[in-house]
Amino acid sequence: MRGILISGATAFLISFLLTPVFIKFLSRKGYGQQIRDDGPKSHHIKRGTPTMGGVILILAAIAGYLLSHLFTGAALTTSAVLVIALIVCLGLIGYLDDWLKVVKQRSLGLKAREKLLTQGIVAGGFGYLATRFPDDLGLTPMSQYLSTVKDTSIKLGMVLVILLAILMVLGASNGVNLTDGLDGLATGAAVMSFLAFVLIGVWEFGQRCEVVGSGNCYNVRDPLDLAVLSAALAGSCAGFLWWNASPARIFMGDTGSLAIGGGLAGLAMTLRTELLLIPLGGLFVIITLSVIIQTSYFKLSGGKRVFKMAPLQHHFELLGWGEVTIVIRFWIVAGLCVAAGLGLFYAQWVVA
Repeated sequence: MRGILISGATAFLISFLLTPVFIKFLSRKGYGQQIRDDGPKSHHIKRGTPTMGGVILILAAIAGYLLSHLFTGAALTTSAVLVIALIVCLGLIGYLDDWLKVVKQRSLGLKAREKLLTQGIVAGGFGYLATRFPDDLGLTPMSQYLSTVKDTSIKLGMVLVILLAILMVLGASNGVNLTDGLDGLATGAAVMSFLAFVLIGVWEFGQRCEVVGSGNCYNVRDPLDLAVLSAALAGSCAGFLWWNASPARIFMGDTGSLAIGGGLAGLAMTLRTELLLIPLGGLFVIITLSVIIQTSYFKLSGGKRVFKMAPLQHHFELLGWGEVTIVIRFWIVAGLCVAAGLGLFYAQWVVA
């Protein structure tokens, strides 16, 4: 448990202290955010705000995780290393996207097809590798069984596991990316989701089958170390949020949003809570659905819209809501979704 506290606190301090230094560096280089011309007019004042802050998010989280192991003497685990690799690879894709936006001085970087393809390749590689490396008990980082709040009896097989990994990573990473449209919105929601995974990892560690010895237990590889990684990610996001809250002095960019989404998906898969990611990341799901609904209805109705603008947060901006009001109310929604997810997780254990 000491490792969790060290990991989260260290990641928070590194992110909190290094972000203003990175802001100055980006400002000197002129690496500022490009704003869509068709977006809310109030966003135009944000043009030029330093972006690619996700670099600090990723580095602080990894540093917090590694320093925790250095202080406690605990060994690194395969599960956590694979999730970190997933986060780094997706962060690199996002960094390339952000870099192209800065160089080309426009709001679009990589083409959508290029971004989805590279994300899919990384996710597929993760899904394949995560079903390898069994420990002494035969547990691999990711199970070949479909999981809700724990593994079910539905065996997917290698091909479906890889496809599920691709679906989850694409959904989560792009969901966070769509949510990252207002100052601090995605970062604050991510903190809540990562904290939920800390609690889940600790609970699964305490109720693991080799210790409990009953049917009401969890067969999860490395749950405590995944909790340590979750704490590092939560701490890193919290430290960054200090500078990302309205009025934001830096944006995480696709570098951060793709990495955070990949981290959420990776933790859900390795902690055997795949479908539980839907309520735990409820705000990201709602905002993604708003885009799907808007796009589908626009095509089917010949140009009509359900919302004034998608993603959903911009709809409320055009209704006249203040940015801070939207962010706080959406955080409340995110908190309620996380609470519901944790409630479902605990309820299953109580009923079982």
